[in-house]
Amino acid sequence: MARWADTMSINPCDIIRKKRFGGELNEQEIRAFVNGVVDGSFADYQASALLMAICINGMTDRETLALTLAMEKSGDTLDLSDIPGVKADKHSTGGVGDTTSLILVPLVAACGVKMAKMSGRGLGFTGGTLDKLESIAGLSISKDIDGFKRQVRDVGCAIIGQTAELAPADKVLYALRDVTATVDCLPLVVSSILSKKLAAGCDVVVLDVKSGSGAIMDTPEKSRQLAETMVRIGNMSGKRFSALITDMDQPLGNYIGNALEVEEAIDVLAGRTKGELKDVALTLGAHILRNAGAAATVEAGIKMLEEKIESGEGLRKLGDMIEAQGGDRRVVEDTSLLPKAPKQIELRADRAGYITRMVTSDIGNAAKLLGAGRERKTDELDLSVGIVMHKRLGEAVKRDEPLATLHVGEKSDRVGAYNLLKKSIVIGDEKPEVKPLIQAVIE
Repeated sequence: MARWADTMSINPCDIIRKKRFGGELNEQEIRAFVNGVVDGSFADYQASALLMAICINGMTDRETLALTLAMEKSGDTLDLSDIPGVKADKHSTGGVGDTTSLILVPLVAACGVKMAKMSGRGLGFTGGTLDKLESIAGLSISKDIDGFKRQVRDVGCAIIGQTAELAPADKVLYALRDVTATVDCLPLVVSSILSKKLAAGCDVVVLDVKSGSGAIMDTPEKSRQLAETMVRIGNMSGKRFSALITDMDQPLGNYIGNALEVEEAIDVLAGRTKGELKDVALTLGAHILRNAGAAATVEAGIKMLEEKIESGEGLRKLGDMIEAQGGDRRVVEDTSLLPKAPKQIELRADRAGYITRMVTSDIGNAAKLLGAGRERKTDELDLSVGIVMHKRLGEAVKRDEPLATLHVGEKSDRVGAYNLLKKSIVIGDEKPEVKPLIQAVIE
């Protein structure tokens, strides 16, 4: 773990006071802060005070970059230089029905770009890639660094959990942000995301910044500011970053829940399912191919990825990744091997009209009440439960037509989930204008 001798004499109160009055912290002061939260020389109350001062007064790009790099170097950093070729990663700010990683990772790998991805678990109404993968029998999301690098080199892709040694400062600071109402502070969000991505050692990173009722950044303005800042700071670090701002005013896919989302990802890779989930996954993947030099343009990248779906190479690559991580690869040909909920309940329309609005966060919370999500990291999930949506924004519905199907387990709060889901889908008389799926591209 990194230590900086030149930071030992810096008084925490001096740093807090400087930022409290709107001053710009220098690199040495920021390193002292990050070093202090890792080794405990900064008390929690001192770190919390500085987080609040940052939240109120903001940070310059120079400060944000220094914070990002200090957090990156607060623990181990992954060196992937001995793996031939360009190594790439993708990060989403979190959403509902967002299974893009399970689609684009094998597809991009099938195109020859190495995908070395460390992912997280779901918390609150947002799903976690690791939880989805664990619905596949036998699959392990834990590997040591040598095993992770070997799989990326040999298979072309891997998705595992982040090791505790990578960017440990982020774990401490995030826990404090969570209890001090500073989670949505822009420089703290940026440094949290980018420090982990930089520590993971990839050359190219494409960011999926969600915007809407199911996103951390609920307005287009906030989403654009976050995307632009992350790309700017990320590129200042010497890596190649791009970002897409994508709509989260409705679930991205139609399946919400862990095994259900794996099933939908497999259906996309098998060529059985089209729609917004596929479109976002292919566009993100195409930006990776373009930034990695494997495709001349984004349009050419999308064509390459489509060809890997048509040939079946993308689906086979997912099977290879599952097998390499101890899972039952037969699932890519037979999704009945995934966990299945014992009961299904239909939510039907109580009137005719158009789907005018969805509160995506409430749809995600309804799935959480069924047992698909967690409030605390220690909560146990039911990997079989969730929701299948039958209608999209702007679509016409008839009275008594199915809007969604709840997949219910033994411990599900079926009444609470049903009522919350019903409230989250609004039917009106006028067909609404639906926002573009991809709202902006930030280079």
